[in-house]
Amino acid sequence: MNLSKNFTLAEFTKSQAALRRGLDNTPNAEQIENIRDLVDHVLQPVRSHFARPVIITSGFRSKKLNSAIGGSATSHHMSGKAADFEIPGVANGIIAEWIQENLQFTQLILEFYTPGVPDSGWVHVAYDAQDLKEESLTVTRTIKGVHYRAGLVI
Repeated sequence: MNLSKNFTLAEFTKSQAALRRGLDNTPNAEQIENIRDLVDHVLQPVRSHFARPVIITSGFRSKKLNSAIGGSATSHHMSGKAADFEIPGVANGIIAEWIQENLQFTQLILEFYTPGVPDSGWVHVAYDAQDLKEESLTVTRTIKGVHYRAGLVI
């Protein structure tokens, strides 16, 4: 199923973790509409701006899949409102910064990015038209564990 000029539903539901565990990762009609909104308002504009393929590394997650991989119990991935992605050849910090400056979103997280290492980490973005709070965070791993910091640290 095509969601836009450059995105298909299969990109959002493909999961090696689900396949290994024999879990169904099929979204319902409402979740598909949420994925379409995410594509229309964030991912297709990102794809169009950077003129390079956007690689979805984690899209829709069924509740069972989300639980199996240790995802947050309130993850936007389960409702089809979030995706983790990267663009080969473009620093994840640059992608996150462009989204923050040019698009509306619910949550933007630059995850495990190391400044100066362009292909490190990934970008997480959530889009919920009813909650466009435009929260930006940076997540890093420290000796004490995972640390969330307000804003983008690029």
